[in-house]
Amino acid sequence: MQRTNYCGLINEEYLNKTVTVKGWVNRRRDLGGLIFIDLRDREGIVQIIIAPDSKCFQVAIEVKHEYVLEVTGVVNKRQNPNSEIKTGMIEIVADSITILNKSAPIPILIDDETTSETNRMTHRIIDLRSKKMQHNIMLRYKLTRSMRNFLDSNNFIDIETPFLTLSTPGGARDFLVPSRMNKGKFYALPQSPQVFKQLFMVAGFDRYYQIVRCFRDEELRADRQPEFTQVDIETSFLDEKEIRQINETMIRQVFKEVLAVELPEFPVMTYKDAMYYYGSDKPDLRLEDFKFIDLTDSLKNCSFKVFNEAANLTNGRVVALKLPATISLSRKELDDLGKFVGNYGANGLAYIKVNDITKPDTEGLQSPIIKFLSTDELSTILSITKAQNGETILFGADSAKIVNEAMGALRLKLGHEKSLTTKEWAPLWVIDFPMFEYDEKTNKYMPAHHAFTAPKDEHIEILNTHPELCLAKAYDMVLNGSEIGGGSVRIHDAAIQSKVFTALDLTIEQAQQKFGYLLDNLQYGAPPHGGIAFGLDRVAAIMCKSNSIRDVIALPKTTTGQCLLTNAPNIVDNSQLQELSITVTE
Repeated sequence: MQRTNYCGLINEEYLNKTVTVKGWVNRRRDLGGLIFIDLRDREGIVQIIIAPDSKCFQVAIEVKHEYVLEVTGVVNKRQNPNSEIKTGMIEIVADSITILNKSAPIPILIDDETTSETNRMTHRIIDLRSKKMQHNIMLRYKLTRSMRNFLDSNNFIDIETPFLTLSTPGGARDFLVPSRMNKGKFYALPQSPQVFKQLFMVAGFDRYYQIVRCFRDEELRADRQPEFTQVDIETSFLDEKEIRQINETMIRQVFKEVLAVELPEFPVMTYKDAMYYYGSDKPDLRLEDFKFIDLTDSLKNCSFKVFNEAANLTNGRVVALKLPATISLSRKELDDLGKFVGNYGANGLAYIKVNDITKPDTEGLQSPIIKFLSTDELSTILSITKAQNGETILFGADSAKIVNEAMGALRLKLGHEKSLTTKEWAPLWVIDFPMFEYDEKTNKYMPAHHAFTAPKDEHIEILNTHPELCLAKAYDMVLNGSEIGGGSVRIHDAAIQSKVFTALDLTIEQAQQKFGYLLDNLQYGAPPHGGIAFGLDRVAAIMCKSNSIRDVIALPKTTTGQCLLTNAPNIVDNSQLQELSITVTE
């Protein structure tokens, strides 16, 4: 018999009606005279009640955990409603129960938060039955559907790109696939469809999108997998502001449809300001009131050697983070924080506790560094930080790179541990990224984004004279301190592309070898174009408030790149290797 509806969707509309539901036994309780079964499917749980005089009572006695059942019965009002579940106002009085399949004892307990991740990954199919994973996978589906609907309604065309493609060394390592028909040659799995989507613009498909699997052979962590999903978008004839606007509209609509959350209009912040105030190009603006206070220029001549030397480095910084008076740090906490910033290369953490703002000396302030600073210097610090009684000032002093990383990490740690967030959702755009990054190993400039990112119009003339000053038409969408999407306007003019290759110290021959099939086609009337790519896994994880993208991927890999469900990767038969002309060495 076809089911009437999902277990979790049987509600008061069905009162006094006969319904059929099908699902798994989540729980069975035998109260002597009555048997209660909580039947579960993807939409939730409904309570089944079996009376002793029911013709299905003997079947109910046989039922065990995770058996698959078909139940038919009349929907009644519960005597004791359960407000914690959607079906908590009703129950089904069973008239018939059919055991569709039995279950062996399950290897892990569903919804047991103490189950190790190794066991969860090994028995992933059982783990996917949990309330958390059912919610996460369903939310991911709704997120994907909402994005598709928006893009379809805005004239974007879904076009597939090949998985077996050309290896392009540089960046992350490629996954290589040997070709049986072309001995000694290899395909590569795509790290992204970047080149293909630009070619689609040349082909005249002015609005392209694809929700596509990408592959990178790199070190793994909570927000990184060897195979991941990108929402890949490219447009022609739109400038960077227009591209940002259409994608911001999409994300705002998605959050409204999937989470019923109204995101505000996204503020726009330059890369320079993001690094200056937060030490990060993906600042968490939920902590908008807890940001760096720069003291570099003011402490260039101070008597405290640590501050003085850092302030006078070519690329040095001295910054402060100020904790409100409501938060008091013990000496042990301060020592532990010193060790924490040490993980990022800092030599320690200086601090000043403000007891009496009117006495900028050992009488009004508490810190081991006070004896190294004059009263005037302490007054300057208190003035610039706008310190008040009871507040604690934490200092970072070193190269800008170390200060930004160490104090940026400290800001996030303290901000969240001490509940300094002011909002639940904090999106923004970060723009005006540097065009190039200098690689000290090769003594060459490298593209900060990729070699086809367009420079700001006003910086075209200095590409080959002052590449370090050039800014790109690049933009990142940031949400709650995570980059969820990044893109740029691309170069479509051959003369500008030549200047960029020169800045990167690439000859025409080298560029042709690396990017030949793109360059060849860009000469045939390439339109102005640009785009963005969203990390679907990351967006889903943030929406589910999970710290790991493994929690929103149905069948993820471990941090060592293994699938514990299928035991992949694994050895293959020698006959397969021989067909591919491959020899495995130990």
